[in-house]
Amino acid sequence: MKYRQLGNSELHISEISLGSWGINEGVERQNAEACIYKAFDVGINFIDTSNSYAAGAAESFLGEVLQGIERSSYILATKVFFPTSPTDRGLSAPQIRKQIDASLNRLCTDYVDLYQCHRYDPSTPLEETMTALTEVVRQGKVRYIGFSEWSPEQIQAAFNLADVERFVSSQPQYSMLWREPAAEVFPLCAANGVSQMVWSPLAQGVLTGKYQPGQVPPENSRAANEKMNWFLIDNLFSDRILTEVQKLKPIAQDLGLSMPQLALAWVLGSEYVSSAIIGASCPEQIVDNAAASGIQLDADVLTAIDEVLISVVRN
Repeated sequence: MKYRQLGNSELHISEISLGSWGINEGVERQNAEACIYKAFDVGINFIDTSNSYAAGAAESFLGEVLQGIERSSYILATKVFFPTSPTDRGLSAPQIRKQIDASLNRLCTDYVDLYQCHRYDPSTPLEETMTALTEVVRQGKVRYIGFSEWSPEQIQAAFNLADVERFVSSQPQYSMLWREPAAEVFPLCAANGVSQMVWSPLAQGVLTGKYQPGQVPPENSRAANEKMNWFLIDNLFSDRILTEVQKLKPIAQDLGLSMPQLALAWVLGSEYVSSAIIGASCPEQIVDNAAASGIQLDADVLTAIDEVLISVVRN
């Protein structure tokens, strides 16, 4: 496993990192626990979660499983914004103070390495949000701060504020099929010491090639899980896209790679990306995905990929 610096921070995170969105939603506890242990075995040192995943159950699960593991040996990130109760949501100062304490309690830790705004909160002044984030950093509850899925205008507005802690990370959706952040978000962030840790690098499993056009999704797959497939079905699951993705298989085979390894190596080929966040339902997926670290795709391979996907890429 190779490691990259996360923005202007002292954190060096594994090129492949582990997300926890599926815990208690589609991944059984026993498998989820095995995935975490396997992740550590293969050199993954970064775990990403959120206070809203499974209504806090993902954080609680991690708090239990990570007990007994040396805290300094892994990097832990969580997020705040989405509702955790009918009255709790957003990025107001009271919410940030309340939710960081609740997250730390569930995670059974005194601090998180990275605290991220899960989305932008248009109902709260940005100055209030950034001041509250600065407060929890200076209290020692958070080491660094980041954001997920902010627009270039929102990001720049945060950069313009004085006397607040600086963001070090951005967490956008990014894959061979979904390239929107590359045009503006990536260079804007890089110019201000912020790097990318991207979610859905396998396009919700579409880029694994396991979904065949015109066929019912395999049992136990994300596309077949009503709790987890809403984003996939709405954005990526069409025969047109699935047909083109199948054409990537010969490219991967010629390189001796699995389809996930090809997709992850493509993402990590960006100079702006520090890590690709994966989800996994079994340890074998962790092993396969982790092997993508360090793979470099030649220019002719990148061209071949673009030629296959040109009609279905979202730029």
